[in-house]
Amino acid sequence: MTKRMIFAMLLTLFAAGCGYTTRSLLPPELDSIHVSNFVNKIDPAEEVSDKRMSYTYWPGLENQITRSVIDGFIFDRHLDVKSEARAAMVLKGKLVDYKQEPLSYDRADNVEEMRTQITVDLELYNSATGDLIWSEKSFTGWSSYDLSGPNATTEAEGVRRAVKDLGERVVERVVEAW
Repeated sequence: MTKRMIFAMLLTLFAAGCGYTTRSLLPPELDSIHVSNFVNKIDPAEEVSDKRMSYTYWPGLENQITRSVIDGFIFDRHLDVKSEARAAMVLKGKLVDYKQEPLSYDRADNVEEMRTQITVDLELYNSATGDLIWSEKSFTGWSSYDLSGPNATTEAEGVRRAVKDLGERVVERVVEAW
């Protein structure tokens, strides 16, 4: 009987001290954010090289990314989204790459599955001091989708999923410890 009680007490102590939290790891004074419009730095006229066989361009992608990141902060609820003048932090981003890559082929060498990959460069600033808190190059969101079969979707759906994934990852990067 005493062994069971000791085991129950130890289990309770371990469960209570697991360290899991749903709150932000940001300092309390950094309680709000402004997301500047992402800037599209992709040059659709850039020449193809041996390092990259094709260049892909999706008009307005930078606007979709901006909206996704803002929606992500609203959904997350750790930071209030405010105007630049009222926010404690400012997030700036540049769209630097958008790729469509085949992932799998059928026996006749037709593409069955594609991957959409969106890459941005990010900078987070403290509004009060103007100091750069952190920056990250080549931050990526992606999705994969089927082109045929019962789960087939369109390129637009692949882009939508990749933008959503990128937005969620950006929010996690800002809210979690640096």
